[in-house]
Amino acid sequence: VQLQASGGGLVQAGGSLRLSCAAPGSIFSSNHMAWYRQAPGKQREFVASIAIGGNTNYADSVKGRFTISRDNAKNTVYLQMNSLKSEDTAVYYCNAFNSRNYWGQGTQVTVSS
Repeated sequence: VQLQASGGGLVQAGGSLRLSCAAPGSIFSSNHMAWYRQAPGKQREFVASIAIGGNTNYADSVKGRFTISRDNAKNTVYLQMNSLKSEDTAVYYCNAFNSRNYWGQGTQVTVSS
């Protein structure tokens, strides 16, 4: 596993969490980065992405609540999640993409109502 996601946990509805994903420099510097999530019994879905140049894109369901950012000095991408809802409960996966796709192992986020 080349992408290491961390930061998941159990939080009450309305709370916040910050996910981190560290990648080797050779992957991070040449790839756009994204977060996906997969809830039990559902397909994996796109959450947010950030291009090498910094442009961001969000799923409608998280716009205004989640913020994706990247620290090029630390080869790390973050997902700041605020105003969490029970429907945000899922395993969150880090993704690096360009000419190839790389996936991390996932981190569990559980939001209690």
